[in-house]
Amino acid sequence: MSTVSSSNSSGDEPNKKPDASNEESSHLLETNENGAKYGSRQADQQNLLGQMVHTSTENKSKVLPQYVAALAAAGGAFAAGTVLGWTSPADTPIVADGTAYDFDVSKEQFSWISSFMTLGAACVCIPIGFLINMIGRKWTMLFLVLPFVLGWALLIWAQNVGMMYAARFILGIAGGAFCVTAPMYTGEIAQKDIRGTLGSFFQLMITIGILFVYGIGAGLNVFWMSVVCGILPIIFGVIFFFMPESPTYLVSKDRTQAAVNSIQWLRGQDYDYAPELEELHKTNREIRENKVNIMEALTRPVTIKALSISLGLMFFQQVSGINAVIFYSNAIFEAANTGIRSDMSTILIGVMQVVATFVSVLVVDKLGRRILLLASGIVMALSTIAIGVYFYMKDQDEKSVDNLGWLPVSSLCVFIVMFSIGFGPVPWLMMGELFATDIKGFAGSIAGTTNWVLAFVVTKTFKNLNEGLGTGGTFWLFAGLTLVGVIFVFFAVPETKGKSLNEIQQELAGNSNLEPSNAIRSEK
Repeated sequence: MSTVSSSNSSGDEPNKKPDASNEESSHLLETNENGAKYGSRQADQQNLLGQMVHTSTENKSKVLPQYVAALAAAGGAFAAGTVLGWTSPADTPIVADGTAYDFDVSKEQFSWISSFMTLGAACVCIPIGFLINMIGRKWTMLFLVLPFVLGWALLIWAQNVGMMYAARFILGIAGGAFCVTAPMYTGEIAQKDIRGTLGSFFQLMITIGILFVYGIGAGLNVFWMSVVCGILPIIFGVIFFFMPESPTYLVSKDRTQAAVNSIQWLRGQDYDYAPELEELHKTNREIRENKVNIMEALTRPVTIKALSISLGLMFFQQVSGINAVIFYSNAIFEAANTGIRSDMSTILIGVMQVVATFVSVLVVDKLGRRILLLASGIVMALSTIAIGVYFYMKDQDEKSVDNLGWLPVSSLCVFIVMFSIGFGPVPWLMMGELFATDIKGFAGSIAGTTNWVLAFVVTKTFKNLNEGLGTGGTFWLFAGLTLVGVIFVFFAVPETKGKSLNEIQQELAGNSNLEPSNAIRSEK
């Protein structure tokens, strides 16, 4: 089971000079120069609570409503996390005990039940990109409540394995669609200096959802665990109904007054929305004047570069060995003679993921994307090398590892923490930052589809890799690929911290000195 898929894409965001309409700074960093925050650099540190309620003396832009809207959108990620985590506590009651349903489920069948979720997610990523632009970010997410509820209903009252396959596929559609839609919505409502933080909420809520289902799975049977999970999307829908639509989407549909209302909801009634609204209109005009079809947009050099970076990050995320580490976590804890039950070990892993992802939320706008990717990749490679050494020695002579139980356990914990800080959330976050507005939906969907397909391939071929290379050799393969990923990040991945989406496009195009309004033209 993969516990790492999540998305952080962002939408269009206006780029402004330091003396234009100002934007709130990050919850970790606050501007102290002249109050110019919309497009400015951060200077002084502020704690999270203080920054959330902080108001600019120049433009009185509030950030608390943006946190509320982002957390509400991330409620869908919480629901998606329960879909990802459900197979772990359900495995033993369904396969080994046979007490969950009135029919038998073999180990191979349950493997497909787990994998159908990734197939559903892979199939929906590209179609959802078109739906987002047709009916909007908000209504797309509200619409996704329906497949969530339908999928859980089929799973709760399944009469055969085929119904379980269908249920997991439908749940995969809902979860995969959220991995594109919700982070895009968050990126479009967020000011530049807190975009990374709010964008990381999605991955954080994914891990909390996984931990939640691990926890209730330890105390409830499969039926009631599934019922609880099925109620969560409904709760999300009720809460998110009261959130505003993305101003970027509203401007693209010429709904100016609705965009003003949305901006004022997000920034406060005292916020001077005119400069931001004008920047949104300017960007929208540029897109319309330079409108091209999908294939032409995909062949632009800057789009090819952005897509290569995004797909590369998705590839190295999935081949890092996260699925193998999670798969072997119970065996690792048992080998170390820790005395921890298998269900408790999964809960412990879930706690580590949540804590580490929360740390990433706090530091992503302070340390930057590159440093998190490089640090996590190096440490993850060292951890999988150590785990590979342990299993290689165990395959050669079990007695040789009698006193080395601490090695795989400590390596496992370090791997989970570092993955959750860097290679877990950052590829999804950067996916939304790298693409121009006119291609963002489709290109982001390609990246999302690639991630889910890779998750399916890695999960289904893991057993074959073990048989061909041995457990130790498989972990070493993952370590080698992760090191290649570190090299890829070092040479190919740009830093996007503190930059507007237009500035990122200019940097990718090699035109960092261009005026923001010329960013789209420069890509052609």
